[in-house]
Amino acid sequence: MIELPPGGILLGLGCDVIEVDRVRGVLERQGERFRNRVFTEEEQAYCESLKHPHKHYAARFAAKEAVSKCFTTGIGADFGWKSASIYHGARHQPLVRLDESGQSLLRQFGGTHVVVSLSHTESNAMAVAAILRCPSHD
Repeated sequence: MIELPPGGILLGLGCDVIEVDRVRGVLERQGERFRNRVFTEEEQAYCESLKHPHKHYAARFAAKEAVSKCFTTGIGADFGWKSASIYHGARHQPLVRLDESGQSLLRQFGGTHVVVSLSHTESNAMAVAAILRCPSHD
């Protein structure tokens, strides 16, 4: 858990929701091509280790969209699909690892953290992401 100390600021907020079957369909049609274009090796290894990988891919897809919305860029030239990798912390909480492009945007925003929350059901996956600035990390 990240606690915002006095003076901590929320700089950006994004959310996304996607139908799990939409991601399952793309995985079935495009397979490795889609996985390699959108997901890091770390994300692929995690999702493929689970019984229903498509649900976890869908949640990560939503997370990438949510993070890109925090930065107000969307997915494109400034923030690509692999600019954020979703992995798990010690308590299995979702964490965000940014590549150079993502780190650059974070610095431009004056942020110190990107946090994310994921959820999925049989039919939908969603994510909420936030950019935070915590003075203790300035």
